Parts: sequence; structure tokens; C-alpha cells
Amino acid sequence: MGLIDYSKEPCSDIAFIDMKSFYASVECVKRGLHPLNTSLCVMSRADNSKGLILASSPTFKEVFGKKNVGRSRDLPFDITTRKFNYANAYRQNIKITKEYVNYIEKWAAKTFIVPPRMAFYIAENLKIQKILQNYAGKDEIYPYSIDEGFIDLTTSLDYFVSDKNMSRREKLDVISSKIQNEIWKETGIFSTVGMSNSNPLLAKLALDNEAKKNKNMRANWSYEDVETKLWKIKKLTDFWGIGERTAKRLEKLHINSIEELANANPDRLKKEFGIIGVQLWFHANGVDESKVTKPYIPQSKGIGNSQVLPRNYNSQSEIEIVLREMSEQVATRLRRINKKATVISIHIGFSYDEDLKSINSSKKIAPTKSTKELTNHILSLFREKYRGGSVRNIGVRFDKLTDRDYKILTLFDDIKTVERNTKLEKAIDDIRDKFGYLSIQKATALMEGSRVKERSTLIGGHCGGLDGII
Repeated sequence: MGLIDYSKEPCSDIAFIDMKSFYASVECVKRGLHPLNTSLCVMSRADNSKGLILASSPTFKEVFGKKNVGRSRDLPFDITTRKFNYANAYRQNIKITKEYVNYIEKWAAKTFIVPPRMAFYIAENLKIQKILQNYAGKDEIYPYSIDEGFIDLTTSLDYFVSDKNMSRREKLDVISSKIQNEIWKETGIFSTVGMSNSNPLLAKLALDNEAKKNKNMRANWSYEDVETKLWKIKKLTDFWGIGERTAKRLEKLHINSIEELANANPDRLKKEFGIIGVQLWFHANGVDESKVTKPYIPQSKGIGNSQVLPRNYNSQSEIEIVLREMSEQVATRLRRINKKATVISIHIGFSYDEDLKSINSSKKIAPTKSTKELTNHILSLFREKYRGGSVRNIGVRFDKLTDRDYKILTLFDDIKTVERNTKLEKAIDDIRDKFGYLSIQKATALMEGSRVKERSTLIGGHCGGLDGII
């Protein structure tokens, strides 16, 4: 700790607010159910046994031992019959007893399995954003995701709590409690708050490692708590910014805890990880000089789209229909930001029942934002790599974007045709922007296997409402 003079580090009063099991809580409240005591999960294709678990209530997680993301086939019960899933139990080597079977079937019978409604969740999120704006300006609020975000209360702390006998730490707790109560009264949703009178990083770590365990669902970590709280985080992967791969590389350096990371030689970390190693060292010492009012905006590296197909696609022609549609959708987004792609990539994931390795491949191309050119590159790469098999997941991505305003032509290119296609794409984009993406479609949209109609009703890859559910 002697290497860092915390008195010279910037200080701000930050609250990091997380809506507890947001999607599942919204669904519970809509049904008049208690979000913390109800067993409910939000599942895509909730009417069959091939759905993906997108979110679940705390009770659902506790009873069935499942996190938010997973497959319905991995549940200990069949979602159609609500009976115990013996095949799953055998596959996972679960000890089966009569009491366990009865326990699972009892909870399965009263578990709610519901489809996602992204438009509804966004509407609820906007209500919460309005509440936060009662306590800080828009530029002092930074949404981290749809269900969590930072709010900088530095300038408003004394306005809302004028008691001069209270420390800033106490004032921050008072305001955070008020925000929690307002969110609950307005939406019925419980929230957890990580606080810090120092910086955003410590607020986030306070939420992840302590607030979720406290009865009042709040916790404050500041510079004075670095040794007693930050360094006591047991697993490296419980620390923000450290995943499994980074943890393994740290362990090779005989760094097995946050305290050891904080007291490691920063030069050694820089040699192993580059500038990220130095950043890890500062973070392990509780230092974070980022500001909510000036969030880091990463450079645009690429855009893409992926989807899980509603069934196995066995026909290459059907798979190519979807690849064409996805290429066009991503190319449209590319033109909206006025960028050109220089690298294209595909991901082809096969059916769970087939023992086939996924295809993940990419290649460099001449800079372009043309739908036709990008689609041809995607199809060419797919045909080069695909050797048959039932496909269930497809991804298309364009990377290493550039804003070069020139086009590389060859002797075989017809300049007039190129210009005509550019104008045509611009006209199609303008019509779709005004009348919707489905206003102009290729005839393949009517063919079996096309996904463009269904995908157009989705928000964030999920159903926007109860209509359009497959």
C-alpha cells in the first residue's frame, strides 16, 4: 500500500445500481407475484423443450441450481410435463432419491416459464432511468447494461442530505436507500447498490462481492477498505476484469489472490500482459481514474449478428438463405455508421446431437460496405469450410472497419454498374429507414428457412412482445 498515495487520487461519490434478476422480476411483478419468492424463468421458445434460459428469479436459481444462461434440456424437470428429468440426472451423475424427485416435481409444478418481452423490459428500464434523473443529471448517469448502471452523486450529495454531522459515506448510503425505495415503489423491483466515496471500480466491486449478501442490499467500498475488503476477495475470477484465462496466466506467475496481485511487481506484470498488466495492478490496489461523466468509448472494431435457429437446418441452400439475410442486415448497419469492412467472419454451430466441431473462420477483403460484395465473401467462405451437418447456430461479423472513402477497382469492374449498385443500396436503405426493414425484401423471404420476418420483430435478439413468438 505504501506505493500509492491515495490522498492524490481523485474521489467521487458513486452508486452502482443493479436491478435484481431484472427480466424475471419484471415478469413476476406483472403477474402480481413477489420477485424474490417466486420460481420463474424467462425462456426463448418457452413452449418446447429446446428453449434457452435467458433469466431466472433468485428462487428458481436456488431450487434448480441454474444460472441465467442455459438450455431447458439441462433442467432437472421436463418443461412440458413438469415431471422429473431422469435422463438429465443420469447425464449429470445426480444422486436420485424419492425425496429429491418429489422436491423437484413440487417446485416444477408451480414454476412459471415465460417468453421474453424486450419492449416491456425497455419500458420498465426507462421508468428507472427517470427515477435516477431525480438525483443526478443525465451526464452523471451511465447505464452499464439494461439492468445496471452508475450514477455520480458527487455534486448532488449535499443537496439531498444537508446534515453537516453526517460523513459523505453516510450521506451516500442515505441517498442510495432512497433510490432503492423509489425504484421499488414505482416498479416493484428490488435493487442492489454498490457504493464508493472513491471511484466507480470500488462501487462495482462492492456490489459484486458484498452488497448482494447484505440484508439491505447495499455496501460501500472506498480507499480505506482496500486492505480489509478488496484484498480479501477469495477468487481471482471474482474480481472485475479477470476471467479464467487471465487468472491462469496470473497463477503461472504465482499470483493466486488479489492481495498478491496488488503487491506484485508492476514491471513484471507489464512484461507478461502489456499495459493491461499495469492496469490490473492499479485496480487490485483500488485505483481507478475513470469518470462516470466521461465514460470510455471503445473504438469501433467490428459489428456482427448471430442467431440460434428454431430447428436443425440440414439443407445447404436453407443455410445460405439465412447467411444472405444476416449479411444484408449487418451490411445495412455498416452503411449507417459510414464504415467499410476489411475482414469478414462466420460462425457455424452444429446441432447438439451431432459430434461436429463448430466452424469459426475469417478472411481479409478489400474495403467495402456493399451488401452484394460482403454477401458473396460470406457465402464463398462458408462454401469453402462447410462439409455438411445439421446447423443450429449462425453468426456473421465484419471487422477491422475503416472510413476510407475510396473504392479499389479492378480491370474487370464496370464502373457504371458499381455506381448504379451504390445508388440502389442507398435508396433501399432510405426506404427501410422510413418504412421499416421489411418494406423491401428479396423473394427468398417467402421461402421455407427464411428468418428475416421473425427476426424483424426481435429487440436485442429476443422477442419484443407476446406476438411473433415461435
